[in-house]
Amino acid sequence: MNKLNLTTEITLFESIAELKPDEQELVRAANKICKKAYAPYSDFRVGAALRLKNGKIISGNNQENAAYPSGLCAERVAMFYANAQYPDVAVESIAIIAMNSEGVLPNPVAPCGACRQVLLETEIRTKQAFDILLVGANSISKINSSKDLLPLSFIGEGLKKGSNQ
Repeated sequence: MNKLNLTTEITLFESIAELKPDEQELVRAANKICKKAYAPYSDFRVGAALRLKNGKIISGNNQENAAYPSGLCAERVAMFYANAQYPDVAVESIAIIAMNSEGVLPNPVAPCGACRQVLLETEIRTKQAFDILLVGANSISKINSSKDLLPLSFIGEGLKKGSNQ
């Protein structure tokens, strides 16, 4: 039997003031769009803002529906828009923030599994890792790649016809 140890490096910040100016800008954009999320059922609002290599900032928020599975997470709203409008431009970084009626949640909230997969496939497609800022009221976590959020990831190997040969 062999064991595999996986590690994830996370840099922790106590406040937005500790971040670089471009990261602060992303956090502010994520916070602004978070407030506009459509979350009438859960009151769990999420905002995501990403910066592309061309300098454009794209933001998105979660969109709920009474039939819960038909809603969409903030990260995928932002990422899919960026991929549709700028398919050849890599993502540089993304900030994600969550709040409810009491305000920004105390601790950072990580993306769901589906969003982690989309972040990973964006990195694979553009051949470039990007920073992920998870923002809470009491701290901010910075992760250097979606591979750190999804270490045993499904990358599509075997999906292409004839890949078993």
